[in-house]
Amino acid sequence: MTIRFIHTADIHLGKTYRTSDNEIERYEDFFRVLGCIVADAVREKVDFLLIAGDLFHTGQILPRTFARTIETLQPLKDAGIPCIAVEGNHDWIHRRDSISWMEALSQMGYIRLLRPSRNEDGGYRFDPFDPENGVGGQIEIKGLNIYGLGYIGAQAGNHVARICEAVTTGNNLLLFHVGLWNYSPVEIGNMQPQEALPLSDVFNYVALGHGHKPYIVLTDEGRPYAFNPGAPERVNFGEEKYDKGYYLVTVAGEQYSHEFRSTVPRPMLVTTVNLDGVENAALALENFRSQMADALSGCPKDSRPLLEVKLIGRIAFHPFELGRERLRLVLEELCRPLHVEIKNHLSLVTRCGEVENVQKSLAEIEREVLGGLISANSLYKGREEELVSLSLSIRDQVLKGDPDGEELLSLLPGAL
Repeated sequence: MTIRFIHTADIHLGKTYRTSDNEIERYEDFFRVLGCIVADAVREKVDFLLIAGDLFHTGQILPRTFARTIETLQPLKDAGIPCIAVEGNHDWIHRRDSISWMEALSQMGYIRLLRPSRNEDGGYRFDPFDPENGVGGQIEIKGLNIYGLGYIGAQAGNHVARICEAVTTGNNLLLFHVGLWNYSPVEIGNMQPQEALPLSDVFNYVALGHGHKPYIVLTDEGRPYAFNPGAPERVNFGEEKYDKGYYLVTVAGEQYSHEFRSTVPRPMLVTTVNLDGVENAALALENFRSQMADALSGCPKDSRPLLEVKLIGRIAFHPFELGRERLRLVLEELCRPLHVEIKNHLSLVTRCGEVENVQKSLAEIEREVLGGLISANSLYKGREEELVSLSLSIRDQVLKGDPDGEELLSLLPGAL
């Protein structure tokens, strides 16, 4: 019997830039790309659709996000195509005294949320999915046994043996929100490839999520067994060079063949403008315009890209003279970007005879001050750089649009 399914992950519904005038347009990007995947599932008449975690960008979503999610998933429900999902780190509700949005979707029949139980000895128990209550750890479709496991953090590798021991069936698939080192670009919530390898003895296909870059993991004999489609939309800066899409998978017996289908994400550009040696703000602005015009030459017209621009170089005027609003006006004329982030790493150079006194950039000063504060506590010796980066990540998230506590907490598990 032939089985066909779609494997996607890291949709991040609800993601936006809350301080931006274009908040709604960016918010809709993520629903648009999920809608295209759902439409493909219905058109291809697949047997089911897998979502390997991070359906939402935060655990505490707005009611309008929940309503738009139902609207987007409705064609699957109408077509009788099961949507099987697990929770990612972004889907977590840290206060477990109330039902999560993922649980609500499962109870309403829009998804089938897989979440295993635990025995007293710490082992896993994958109970059959109960559609009336919307809970369970395992579901069978056309003879294929689908097991689900959400995000379990940095110790995921230590759980592999217990996961494998809990599986008693053949012809198995595992839906798991975890990344693998050497493949995944994320820094927390990963396990080593050798830790994951025993999964290949129990599961014919391991459907991964978590890292936003697509990759395929091979056994020592060269057989592909674990697949991560990456995020179908560009979620964060740094993803501009990743392929974006999802897998359409065909199963014949125990043979799996996969096709990567590309999505159409919003254009994203990360670039550096070098203003080294420029003597005044007027010349710097002209130089900025010229370099940005070249960088944007390959961007589709009227595409409203997402831009991250880093300014570097030693200049003979104060960096604050090159105000962000002046730079934004230039960019607005060039491409009408949907969202812009400008990182000013310019350094002021003053001359006294033949001696130059180079003042450090704001970014360098920030890192030095934070490093000094952290290293003052002996508990953090040897971890200064890691914790400085974590502090700046939290700062950046706040500056990008007042994220709620759930989003900030998702940065912490790997550091605790």
